[in-house]
Amino acid sequence: MMRISRSMVVYSALMCCLLVGLGFGVSNGEKAKVKGVIATRTGETLIMNSEGQNVTVVLSDDTKVQQPKGLGLRKKQMSITVLIPGLRITAEGVGDEQNRVVAKSITFDADDLETAEAIQAGLTPTKHAVEANTQNIAANKQATQANSQAIQSNSQDIAANKAANQANQQAIAANQQQIEATTKRFSELTEYDTKVDLNVDFAVGKSIISADGKAALSNLAHDAVKMTGYIIQVKGFADSSGTAAMDQKLSMDRAQAVIVYLTENCNIPVRHIVAPGAMGKADPMASNESASGRAENRRVNIKVLVNKGLAG
Repeated sequence: MMRISRSMVVYSALMCCLLVGLGFGVSNGEKAKVKGVIATRTGETLIMNSEGQNVTVVLSDDTKVQQPKGLGLRKKQMSITVLIPGLRITAEGVGDEQNRVVAKSITFDADDLETAEAIQAGLTPTKHAVEANTQNIAANKQATQANSQAIQSNSQDIAANKAANQANQQAIAANQQQIEATTKRFSELTEYDTKVDLNVDFAVGKSIISADGKAALSNLAHDAVKMTGYIIQVKGFADSSGTAAMDQKLSMDRAQAVIVYLTENCNIPVRHIVAPGAMGKADPMASNESASGRAENRRVNIKVLVNKGLAG
């Protein structure tokens, strides 16, 4: 746990400066092998940082995503959906006319995937930590005003309270950066128009898609494939019944279940699907104080997006 925690700090700091590196290009038809960390992913395109340079990697139906297995040369085939921001990868392929790397294979270690998933899982709980810290600051201010005479007579207490307030402010700033990071991937889709917006509901503690949900997803896929340059955004949510960690995992399981159904049953290529978002209990549609409200919050939101330029 300590190793993952340290890795999360290192990766979070790295993600803040991934996009400031110099550009990287490869000639058309030239073989390329690059190592680095995924900064963003939009559908079939990855932006990764390799030694301070930005590299654009394009996924295709022939791209193999692999994870070394054991000490030999065996490799475990993985889904493209595991390529999430924060994951350290090695991409091999050839350059295209736009100086991008068209990936033939992408490999990564299990430890790096665990660290990237831990970063994603830690983003939503920090939102609640910020709210708690904000309440603590307000409470400290009220206590300071109510006990001003006692504070003035005890300089040591004043210093202690000031230090606590400063620590809370620093924690808020750090948490705010992580909150902004969890929405960055989806906020970058502002150049897209939403053509379809669908919610699929789930039972308590389950990630199994209902018959009605499957029918709705099939209809969505039928409409999506008719659109030029479409991408599909998938976000999983949970109610407040479990712990933050449990809700985070459950929301990811639900999002992954939807992606599996779209790719395996509806013939949607994985490269048209944005890396899924596990939102946990964040952004509820209704109050979690009632059973009906919690039912609305146990959902996966699916949007079909088309670039505004293409739509125009």
